[in-house]
Amino acid sequence: MPAPRFPALHKLWLKVAAVVVGSFGPVFFLGTMPATAEPAGPTLDILGWPVDGATTWASPDTRFLSALMGGFLLGGDVTIWLLATRVYDLEPDAVRRAVLAGLLTWFVLDSAGSIASGNASDALFNVAMLLIAVGPLWRPVRG
Repeated sequence: MPAPRFPALHKLWLKVAAVVVGSFGPVFFLGTMPATAEPAGPTLDILGWPVDGATTWASPDTRFLSALMGGFLLGGDVTIWLLATRVYDLEPDAVRRAVLAGLLTWFVLDSAGSIASGNASDALFNVAMLLIAVGPLWRPVRG
């Protein structure tokens, strides 16, 4: 696949990556409170496949970790979005490489932790999420 000719494709894909990363933030935030944990419940169960109702937000520790995770995910979303909209035109390849490095770091650590905690199915889900988030960002922009 040849490198994208137009930087606009990379700028667009950075925004796609921001939405992919950030979309889980509000869901995990909802899991922090008993009143809103029920709508968020299926997400945790799906990520901890199989869907059997065994993975829940019932533990206060899970809700606390969910708050942290939601904040980090949404913060990552805002960072990627701002890099795409405010910095990319100045240093397109540096922004592309920085976002790739962050996505790859997330993928390795999250997948290793998922496997170590007995949730290998999440590592498979991570492969799909990585491919969607990275898209054409693997290739540098040609002017």
